Amino acid sequence: MTSANGATLLKARVRAAAENNQANRALEELIAKAYGVAKGKVRIVRGHTGRVKVLEIEGADHAEIAAFLARWGEA
Repeated sequence: MTSANGATLLKARVRAAAENNQANRALEELIAKAYGVAKGKVRIVRGHTGRVKVLEIEGADHAEIAAFLARWGEA
């Protein structure tokens, strides 16, 4: 999925409530599991209170993340 400004987006849904940061933690855990890293290596760096978030995966390079997005963006 691509945004209006050309950024690559991955759509994800979690069941956790958007209270007390539960949904953000659940999203970090979901991405960590899908990417194959410990949940502590994934963190939200922007968009904590919004629907669109920017995440960082510690130790991942641009090519690895692009491949991940390509693989999961088509699923």
